[in-house]
Amino acid sequence: MEKRVTGLGGFFFKTKDPDHIKEWYKKHLGIPTDNYGWTFWWKDENGRDCSTQWSPFKMDTKYFEPSEKPFMMNFRVENLRELLAALREEGVQVVGEIEEYDYGKFGWILDPEGNKIELWEPVDSAFLE
Repeated sequence: MEKRVTGLGGFFFKTKDPDHIKEWYKKHLGIPTDNYGWTFWWKDENGRDCSTQWSPFKMDTKYFEPSEKPFMMNFRVENLRELLAALREEGVQVVGEIEEYDYGKFGWILDPEGNKIELWEPVDSAFLE
């Protein structure tokens, strides 16, 4: 397996008041937030449209479990099924099952310090339609 991570898919973090923090970033940094935070749009080396998501979550979110950390990284990957199989063989802890949506496939792992990492095989064009 040649390529694994191809870019940063998103940064997700816990906050006491997601709406307040989105408004703060909007007011002070000019980030045009929406219900989910902000989607950064960019082009990859081949000129394809790509996105990276910035999202605040409520402190009591269960989405980061089993990690107890206040953040979760999301990395873009090319072939999620192949990558998760390789990571399992390497002894990496895989969490849950692959979930598939119109905008991509998701899988999760834990690093040695218990940080949950979301792996995303995106379908960026789903956001542009």
